[in-house]
Amino acid sequence: MTSPLVRTAPSPTGFLHIGNVRSIMFNWLFARRHGGRFLLRYDDTDLARSKPEFADAIAEDLAWLGVIPDFVIRQSDRLAIYDAAAARLREAGRLYPCYETADELDRRRKRQLARGLPPVYDRAALKLTAEDRAQLEAEGRKPHWRFLLEPRIVAWNDLVRGEAHVDCASLSDQVLIREDGSYLYHLPSVVDDAETGVTHVIRGEDHVTNTAVQIQIFEALGAALPLFGHHNLLTTASGEGLSKRLGHLSLRGLRESGVEALAVAALAVLVGSSDAVRPVASLDELSGLVDLAHVSRAPAKFDEHELEALSARTLHQLPYDAVAERLAVLGVPATEPFWLAVRGNLGKLDDVKGWWQVVEGPLQPVVTDPAFAAAAATVLPAEPFDATSWKSWTQAVGAATGAKGKALFMPLRLALTGLEHGPELAALLPLIGREKALKRLAGEAA
Repeated sequence: MTSPLVRTAPSPTGFLHIGNVRSIMFNWLFARRHGGRFLLRYDDTDLARSKPEFADAIAEDLAWLGVIPDFVIRQSDRLAIYDAAAARLREAGRLYPCYETADELDRRRKRQLARGLPPVYDRAALKLTAEDRAQLEAEGRKPHWRFLLEPRIVAWNDLVRGEAHVDCASLSDQVLIREDGSYLYHLPSVVDDAETGVTHVIRGEDHVTNTAVQIQIFEALGAALPLFGHHNLLTTASGEGLSKRLGHLSLRGLRESGVEALAVAALAVLVGSSDAVRPVASLDELSGLVDLAHVSRAPAKFDEHELEALSARTLHQLPYDAVAERLAVLGVPATEPFWLAVRGNLGKLDDVKGWWQVVEGPLQPVVTDPAFAAAAATVLPAEPFDATSWKSWTQAVGAATGAKGKALFMPLRLALTGLEHGPELAALLPLIGREKALKRLAGEAA
């Protein structure tokens, strides 16, 4: 394979959600796996709904995921290029003016449906004479412009679905330009893919029909076709479609909830495939797992509870170097031994602050049996503590008190940590240190 160029093309009209992440990560990981490049394109031709704050949020969300574009373009900066392409289509007779209002089109569709006909545009505008068009414009109507589809089957070898085809005779001629002269999705997308040299278009299966239309536009402009792949879509656990309205499933909402970015990326692309959902240590590792040929045709269900569990499992295997800066931001100037001791007990990274408090104090101990605690203090080994200190100490405490099992270990855990559960005390004891341990055994806050 030659070095691929892929793209993601969000509209800055809202926050990215987990469904967007699926397409974004498929593209990013495909480029990473094959030594390619990744383009971020803001599809912002809808000037009324596109907002700079949403574009900024998209960039922030991608950075959180670890997705760094090789270059960025904005469609709002490229209108002259689209104008030139539209002129070429007009000259070729593939772009024609239409004057129906939205209400007129809606009534026409309803009549077609009532007669048992497909609600396809009837190309009435092609029958208008120059005088008809002049009369309509004199009445104040402005045209929208449709692309004249050739009534043929468009076929391609889909990277996910295999042999795919759409009969364009069953489709309406798509509107490419609105009455106000602004562009809808199709023409800018095709022109940008052709102009930037995109080699692979990987997107959701809801774009299959769009692909047939766009292939005809590519061909009408004399542009080389990219390869297309259409993956299955994410739904909620109950089977509903995802949208920007589900704010808690936005990247911003997920980030604020404390889930791990690697877990979001892994679940977004591994669910709904033949590859098991699993924690990964890096995007490089994930890129080695993801294969478009493994993607199922059935919808992929996104389960928030599965994400929470995967996020915790991801934390449990992260090395210290991967979290050191994030720990410092949380106000936890921790060492590698501390991280390795506590990571297996974290649900979210923010939980680390509680274990830092256990180690550093001050902590109010729970001493259930002062006599037992005093006996344990008398046989506490001298420092320096190491990985064997806990075992030798508990053996000595057991010999001194006759306690065994839970009766031996639970009072010590409560005195040292104030909690009934937590990391292995063999790892925590050297971090707590002898001085604090003695004070806590005596019932003092330390």
